[in-house]
Amino acid sequence: MQAKTVERTLIAIGVAFIALMLILPLVTILVYALRQGWEPFMDAITNDYAIKALNLTLLATAITLIVNTGFGLFAAWTITKFRFRGKQVLTTLIDIPFSISPIIAGLVFIMVFGRIGWAYPFLDAWDIKIVFAVPGIVLATIFVTFPFVSRELIPLMQAQGNEEEEAAALMGARWFHIFRKVTFPHIKWGLMYGVILCTARALGEFGAVSVVSGHLRGKTNTLPLHVEILFNEFRLTAAFSVASILVIIAIVILILRNIVEYKLKQEES
Repeated sequence: MQAKTVERTLIAIGVAFIALMLILPLVTILVYALRQGWEPFMDAITNDYAIKALNLTLLATAITLIVNTGFGLFAAWTITKFRFRGKQVLTTLIDIPFSISPIIAGLVFIMVFGRIGWAYPFLDAWDIKIVFAVPGIVLATIFVTFPFVSRELIPLMQAQGNEEEEAAALMGARWFHIFRKVTFPHIKWGLMYGVILCTARALGEFGAVSVVSGHLRGKTNTLPLHVEILFNEFRLTAAFSVASILVIIAIVILILRNIVEYKLKQEES
């Protein structure tokens, strides 16, 4: 009886905490977004600045996914399938974005590619602009999200071992055939899970992007930055309306993550 009471109490505390810290803020955003009606909501999310911010966010996210998925696959393959000096150092370096504040990461890009950076003379000579431009936003987003895919794949590939790949290699199979027929079927759901996490993080990135973007409205503003500008201008309905786009995307990503997580657990069992 006492165990049941403790169990119910802990469940109630957990549910109350989730409702207070997660569900209530999300509902509040949607309520504020629609409090003046459907027309102001549509005006806020379909004006030129909002559309350009959405397009830039999706562009940066798409490039980030391509780069980080490729990096995650190669890094996980290298770390789990080969023995070499410095493997632990490489693993530690992959985790750096987890421990560095995104704002610090943005400042690093300013110090490297900005007017006071050591790379600026070369970039200026070739008329290449990174800071306060789209390339800087993409680089900042890649930096803060690149561990997600590799960190999902490394444990899976370590648990898989090398026996099947070695057997396929002894039978004359080439590395790409080995990856496609032997390795990939074991890691496909883990890869998808890492991609989903990377997508969620890239879409909502604010700190590093805020530093390197320059807040040029219609040019270097992503959706989170556009929400900040609207909020600072006390256009609360418009700010919450644009923020609701991110909320809806987050809910969709959460559903996809749960589906992939379920598939991953099924595969492990």
